[in-house]
Amino acid sequence: MDYLRTPDDRFQNLADFDFAPNYLTVNGGLRMHYLDEGPPDAHPILVMHGEPSWCYLYRHMIPPFTQAGHRVVAPDLIGFGRSDKPVAREDYTYQRHLDWMTDCVTQLDLREITLVCQDWGGLIGLRLVANMPDRFARLVIANTALPTGDHPVGAAFESWRDYSQCVEDFNAGRIVRSGTVTKLSDAEVAAYNAPFPDARYQAGARQFPLLVPDNPDDPASGPNRAAWEILCTLPIPALTVFGAEDKIMAGGERVFQKCLPGAKGQRHRILQNAGHFLQEDVPVDLAQATLDFIAAT
Repeated sequence: MDYLRTPDDRFQNLADFDFAPNYLTVNGGLRMHYLDEGPPDAHPILVMHGEPSWCYLYRHMIPPFTQAGHRVVAPDLIGFGRSDKPVAREDYTYQRHLDWMTDCVTQLDLREITLVCQDWGGLIGLRLVANMPDRFARLVIANTALPTGDHPVGAAFESWRDYSQCVEDFNAGRIVRSGTVTKLSDAEVAAYNAPFPDARYQAGARQFPLLVPDNPDDPASGPNRAAWEILCTLPIPALTVFGAEDKIMAGGERVFQKCLPGAKGQRHRILQNAGHFLQEDVPVDLAQATLDFIAAT
């Protein structure tokens, strides 16, 4: 598998991002980057990003978590951030992303995990939960879904998918900014573009929208249905926190609230003035909701 590795100097002096990098080697010999902050012996909060972001997304949430005594593990999915980036788009599949993250969780031997997942962080993270439920203590589900292709993906997602394939300049920073209510600074836009020196590095970001199951015969549809069957039996406490201004995921929280046994009776939130990337719009609110949930469960 041919891959690129973003030069380290692209990540120097990023706005509000003073965290030490950590690395491990996952399936296929690829290097995965992750942040590991807070007390190493504390139960971990695993924060998972999606498309087209990286762990920079959680920079304002990590300090409240560590100050409260929690360990925070924030991986960069393969193809994103400081992780290696396979060059060929066909090297990116839903199953491979799942395998890479499974390898990460098992190598770090994470247990009693509080999962915080958004966008593709949920599509992958919730599959991890279904596959290894004994490692997870609670779930914070934010602006994400676990689609099976049995229902329409919606016009907003179709529009995004079309844009992602047609736009000549795939500018990750501007894409993230377009999914927020409180707009990013130019320095923050640049930080989201840092992993991608040129278009050769963007194969994973370009391919992700095509990997969302949008029909019942998609390769991931069957495995996602199987995951739902497991998730719907698990008593793991689950909290939904969605952004009121997220047009792509609007209403998705109701599916989790209805189907997950651990979602019953929880203080689910719809956060105002929050778009798709609610970690940018309301990081303190999302972090506090998570801390309150941990304390209550």
